[in-house]
Amino acid sequence: ITGDHQDTAEAIAKRLGIIDPNDTEDHVFTGAELNELSDEEFQKVFKQYSVYARVSPEHKVRIVKAWQKEGKVVAMTGDGVNDAPSLKQADIGVGMGITGTEVSKGASDMVLADDNFETIVVAVEEGRKVFANIQKAVQYLLSANLGEVITLFVATLLGWTILQPVHILWINLVTDVFPAIALGMEKAEPDVMNRPPRTKESSFLSNGILPSILYQGVLESALTLFIYWLARQWYHQENLAETMAFATLGLIQLFHAFNVKYVFTS
Repeated sequence: ITGDHQDTAEAIAKRLGIIDPNDTEDHVFTGAELNELSDEEFQKVFKQYSVYARVSPEHKVRIVKAWQKEGKVVAMTGDGVNDAPSLKQADIGVGMGITGTEVSKGASDMVLADDNFETIVVAVEEGRKVFANIQKAVQYLLSANLGEVITLFVATLLGWTILQPVHILWINLVTDVFPAIALGMEKAEPDVMNRPPRTKESSFLSNGILPSILYQGVLESALTLFIYWLARQWYHQENLAETMAFATLGLIQLFHAFNVKYVFTS
């Protein structure tokens, strides 16, 4: 999207690979042509064009709004005063830190300190890594604590003394805190940039996170209760049964940290 002449915009777009150099069709839309269309008419045809030339600030805003109406998350880059309205309208406005005006930087959500567009890719990768790591840590903590709650709740209903208070404290301090911290500091996964972007409708617990938390918590609890029951049946020693249940729940949670680390998908 540029205020330059149509031929200049087309030549640059071909060098960047936005337009196929061998394609003879017209893929450049001008501001004059945009003026002739209403918002409803433009909404029907805007996907056909990848390059816009001779546009004014209000044209840029219309283009951004057209994509937003399609449910897309729109990022806009700019460095001039005339870019400020579209930078403000976009979901993510990216200003230039070196060549950008103070107006454009003030209207932006993110400012490139080095004016290098590749930094945007690095920022997206870092953001995806941070989001994925937070999801991993939350999934681990919620599923582990759900397993503990269900275990104690069912054991209480059955009249079992399955864990002593010191056991619960040890599990919460050791097997909950440190693995969660480690998951939060994980490196970005190799395919993190190959995954499709999240939609506006997606929540923090979408993409199967909530069902995973539920079934993993239930599974941890079921295994712990089963081991406790089995130990009581075989050895008829309450202390030994408690020890085996404690060891089972603690080890399950430690191994579950690796499960969340490698099985997680976004």
